[in-house]
Amino acid sequence: MTLPGTATIAGSVTDALAACGVAPDRIGGDFATRTPITGGALPGATGDDAASIDDKISRAAAAFPAWRDTPAPVRGNLIKRWGELLTEHKADLARIVTAEAGKITSEALGEVQEMIDICDLAVGQSRQLYGKTMPSERPGHRLMETWHPLGVVGIISAFNFPAAVWAWNTALALVCGNTVVWKPSELTSLTALAADALLGKAVAEVGAPADLHHVIVSDRAGGERLVDDPRVALVSATGSVRMGREVGPRVAARFGKLLLELGGNNAAIVTPSADLDLAVRGIVFAAAGTAGQRCTSMRRLIVHSSIADELVGRITAAYGTLAIGDPEAEGTLVGPLINEKAFEGMRRALDEAQAQGGKVRAGGERVLADEAPEAYYVEPAVVSMPGQEAIVTEETFAPILYVMTYDDIEDAIAMNNAVPQGLSAAIFTGDQAEAELFVSSAGSDTGIANVNIGTSGAEIGGAFGGEKETGGGRESGSDSWQSYMRPATNTVNYSGQLPLAQGVEFV
Repeated sequence: MTLPGTATIAGSVTDALAACGVAPDRIGGDFATRTPITGGALPGATGDDAASIDDKISRAAAAFPAWRDTPAPVRGNLIKRWGELLTEHKADLARIVTAEAGKITSEALGEVQEMIDICDLAVGQSRQLYGKTMPSERPGHRLMETWHPLGVVGIISAFNFPAAVWAWNTALALVCGNTVVWKPSELTSLTALAADALLGKAVAEVGAPADLHHVIVSDRAGGERLVDDPRVALVSATGSVRMGREVGPRVAARFGKLLLELGGNNAAIVTPSADLDLAVRGIVFAAAGTAGQRCTSMRRLIVHSSIADELVGRITAAYGTLAIGDPEAEGTLVGPLINEKAFEGMRRALDEAQAQGGKVRAGGERVLADEAPEAYYVEPAVVSMPGQEAIVTEETFAPILYVMTYDDIEDAIAMNNAVPQGLSAAIFTGDQAEAELFVSSAGSDTGIANVNIGTSGAEIGGAFGGEKETGGGRESGSDSWQSYMRPATNTVNYSGQLPLAQGVEFV
């Protein structure tokens, strides 16, 4: 496969940035960006120093009171317009996502569609920020709960979903009455500028306060400022477990609120009753899609010993048909790893797996190295393991699928749960009892547990997040809006008397 030239990619990105309305002074700066498609340089971004970061947080904090007092359905009008602009510029934004993150075109378009979908959900949510009314034990009293905005919400996002995860947080944070400051991955700053420009256009068109949102182009230091600033009421951080271990105590030390979405080590159980055609399709996409660089990527396959040889043979055959290369080329299914560090991590994991008794059944090799020596394309790997050895319990952000066997469904569920991470899991089965067991409290301990679909590809309507080292946060649908608000319990006495609760008498 012939890869495009870096100049061609850079020109396409420049055009897309202009179409999204990115101000010229934000492009061409000394904050370096590159494309994993070739490893070459993209137009730089203008970075933020300590003073500009402080100024952006200050301006967001100053804008909060007026936005807090704006009726929630009016706040929803902003998100409605933002969703319309995202729809209009879907292809432009997806082009930048592909150039910076290396996603194939359909996945990049899917990421922007996630942004559009969360806007739809948030617009509806703006009229449904419900509280409860509870019966009071005291006559002539009303007991209720109300929900109130927090203030400035700080968002730290990762390269693999360079815009969608920010949109999950931002759409709900804004309709809940908060302001937002975003520190994107330094690997995808141009995507952030384009996404933020479209939100800025919506703000201007509906007449909302100009300082509702800001983006920080910075290295790690910018994220640390968000984490440590007491004006930032909530820090929503997506990234590695290592990052979460650093962020969590720092936010807790200042009694800030925290929403963490960290690592995943996601498994699928395949039982003898499973539809293997369905299972193969679900497994291959979940394990090889996005070059294994989703937090929900399938990394472990726990298959019944009676069907293991057949299933692994079918998976390795399917892997042999995967087109690897230019993510914008028609028919490509696997794009590049984000950088050399990711490739080195994959090689180390494969070496360690073999040292622990594993056998590489397919893939694992680098391809297109002669054509693009600074880009890292790999064949997705399938590795048979004798058991769930130490390497299997670690998350490697690359397309490695470890295969293990089981004989008893309870043992399979125990293997599924026997890792530190707890994001997503799946079971492929035609047995209703097995399916119900898997999603019961005695089944998978993950925040997402699926039946007869893979571990990735969550919908906006359901809450997204996991347990254990995944962080425990919830984003997107269901009641996730409550993460961006504070509850208050209110008692209203209209009786003209002053009875005390629990029958206490105090005269």
